[in-house]
Amino acid sequence: MEIRSGDLGAVRYTPLGKPLAATPGAPDFGETFKSALGEVNRLQLDAGEKTRALLAGEDVDLHQVMISAEEASVAFDLMMEIRNKLIEAYQEIQRMNV
Repeated sequence: MEIRSGDLGAVRYTPLGKPLAATPGAPDFGETFKSALGEVNRLQLDAGEKTRALLAGEDVDLHQVMISAEEASVAFDLMMEIRNKLIEAYQEIQRMNV
């Protein structure tokens, strides 16, 4: 049985339902999350730089500044929702009876 989940790759299960060992070279969750945080940070810095350039009177299109700011905002909102879901999952695991 193989389950696909976007860019995270395939998860393979044994007949007893236990996950197989991770394939070598496949990024783990921590690395994927760290990469996503880096991308959100890059978008925030880019939007800030474009805003600064616009306010300084440099030759920057207003619509590009607005697009960059909105991209950064959407990326940040998505990262916050992912964080909230991770916290909810962690709290649910804590409530489980062992």
